[in-house]
Amino acid sequence: MNAPPERLLWQEASVARVVEETPTVKSYFLDVPSWRGFMAGQHVDVRLTAPDGYQAQRSYSIGSAPESPEVELVIEKLDTGEVSPFFHDVVQVGDQIELRGPIGGHFTWGKSDGGPLLLVGGGSGVVPMMSMLRHRANVAPEMPAVLVYSVRHVADIIFRDELMERAEKDPHLSVIITVTREAAPDQRLRSGRIDGALVADAFARLGGVMPRHAYVCGANAFVDVASRLLLDMGVPFPAIKTERYGGDPAREGGAGQPVPET
Repeated sequence: MNAPPERLLWQEASVARVVEETPTVKSYFLDVPSWRGFMAGQHVDVRLTAPDGYQAQRSYSIGSAPESPEVELVIEKLDTGEVSPFFHDVVQVGDQIELRGPIGGHFTWGKSDGGPLLLVGGGSGVVPMMSMLRHRANVAPEMPAVLVYSVRHVADIIFRDELMERAEKDPHLSVIITVTREAAPDQRLRSGRIDGALVADAFARLGGVMPRHAYVCGANAFVDVASRLLLDMGVPFPAIKTERYGGDPAREGGAGQPVPET
């Protein structure tokens, strides 16, 4: 008889560091004393409790690698949200927050899963993919991987410096960043939405080899388009794993509740 799944309990975490990634996105590095590890691609629930007892809860993907001593949550400020404005406007180093996790077993990657890897992210949908890329660099740097990352504006690029540095130094990693609402300022970036030509370029950077795993993360419309492009390129349906973010489906990725799909 299989053992019942372990119940996830709420636990206290302390904010160790806060780093501004973009004008609307910050990384919160948490010390979680009772943390027992996670798989790259998983997320956690965060809960805030008001003095009158009212509670608000949201889910955020983990951006750090499983090997990191801290849990990094990357939170985009949504003016109409209940949780993200509190983080951006109130939370400081040393504050305590409640979280539970890790959560999710579908949208994950580990060394035993193999490769090559094709990662396609829109907006803050890049966060779980950064966890995968960091983990890959630690445990399987020889694994071929390509990241295709779409943002509206150059200022919206999360992890920009780290992604550029990894792409320059890692011979087995290629990063394609495309900007949809303005002209790319240099040759390291592209302009325009993800289309068949861009996906074909990603395949070429894998040496024409079919990716063993393809991950797509972003808002609804972005995931629909990107997944269809991968299918048109011949990626088998079971190899494509998607995660959609809650909120306005027209956004190219938003912070909020990741919803994994089978």
